[in-house]
Amino acid sequence: MLVLNEINYGPLTGLIGDWEGNKGMDVAPDPEGEEHNPYFETLSYTAIGDVTNAEKQTLAVLHYRQRVSRIADGEVFHDQTGYWMWDATTDTIMHSFTIPRAVAVLAGGFHAVDDDVVTIDVTAGIDDPDWQIVQSPFMKRNARTIAFVQQLILDGDSLNYRQTTMVEIYGDVHEHTDDNVLTRKK
Repeated sequence: MLVLNEINYGPLTGLIGDWEGNKGMDVAPDPEGEEHNPYFETLSYTAIGDVTNAEKQTLAVLHYRQRVSRIADGEVFHDQTGYWMWDATTDTIMHSFTIPRAVAVLAGGFHAVDDDVVTIDVTAGIDDPDWQIVQSPFMKRNARTIAFVQQLILDGDSLNYRQTTMVEIYGDVHEHTDDNVLTRKK
């Protein structure tokens, strides 16, 4: 585990750095069914230190920025920023992020390590008492996010993620999935 400035980032350690990937697939709801968008992205994780809450909880924190562009035209169609946090005392992983659609998520979960491969799983739900989704009134009425599930698999310089967002849109509940394999930039 990397210790920077006396801070142990635990299972988040391997994320620190810059990543890129061009094997992404975004499957989003569309009025006609589904829209498939192959994409490439850059993802940067920066160690920012620790945060103490109510003098009882200490979190090791990474800030990140993700920019996703369509392969077809190079246009950015997703820009996200947030934080990954680890509470060593409870071994809890937290992921908070916002997207410029007036949606914010606080997901929580745990990790596992097997032969130096780190797997992180987090979830959030509109009715979950702990891990919440907050959205504007417009989004609640027109494209309500009701659940979020994400898994990261970190194996050295390879990062694979898959996430599913459940969205109430076009008169029904639809899955919106994203997955990609990224490589650490040297």
